[in-house]
Amino acid sequence: MSRDQYAQRRAGRVAALQYLYAWSLNPPADLAADLDVFFEGQEQPRDTYAFGEQLIHGTIEHVAEIDAKIRALAQNWDFDRIARIDLAILRLAIFEMLYRKDIPPIVSINEAIDLSKVFSNADAKRFINGILDRFKGDLGRDARKAATE
Repeated sequence: MSRDQYAQRRAGRVAALQYLYAWSLNPPADLAADLDVFFEGQEQPRDTYAFGEQLIHGTIEHVAEIDAKIRALAQNWDFDRIARIDLAILRLAIFEMLYRKDIPPIVSINEAIDLSKVFSNADAKRFINGILDRFKGDLGRDARKAATE
């Protein structure tokens, strides 16, 4: 992956995280219209965030399944007490690990930890890493390779 592609994916993940966090606080009645407004406020043209937009749609589409997995993995944690930003990071990473076979799970975990360092508190990275590491073990595929189908 080129440096530009990497930067574009990183920007997409950041945008996806920001949107999913806002969405978790106040889900819109019209997702398409809300996304239009969201992307108008971004620094780059909307197509720059195409990867992030795919992550947003996929995560929202599968949020019930993803949340069930988080509930099962967050032992000794009340789901409703997980910080909303940490929940958004977990949702994003678990969506990637489940549905984006082109991304090695370890990459999704590393990206989630990096996002937590920027957007959450110092303790969040341990919590997020713990959940995602347990989840990685349940995937049944090589965590360091993209799956080939």
